[in-house]
Amino acid sequence: MDLKDQLKNLFPDHKPTEEEPKKDVDNDIWLQEDPIICKYEKRKGKPTTILEGYTGADEDFKKLAKELKTKLSVGGSFKDDSIIIQGDYRDKIMKILQEKGFKVKRVGG
Repeated sequence: MDLKDQLKNLFPDHKPTEEEPKKDVDNDIWLQEDPIICKYEKRKGKPTTILEGYTGADEDFKKLAKELKTKLSVGGSFKDDSIIIQGDYRDKIMKILQEKGFKVKRVGG
């Protein structure tokens, strides 16, 4: 017996109102026309994936960085208007960004 059934038993005369549509958290980020550049570099001998070219607000780019790091379960940072992800995750990152509606351009390799 779920919560709705329990509430119906406690309040049989109550008529529920329409629920508000849930807001999609993904749509809070501004989508741009120009592609985000996804490139691969080695820094101090370790592979890194770098995302550059976002023209929106820094707060939106930070939210995007946090979401990518949690989905991929990797470390990374936001510095100098670019997202730095530890490891070579270009394919996965490009797929995630394209699902969100971004245009992505792969650079380097």
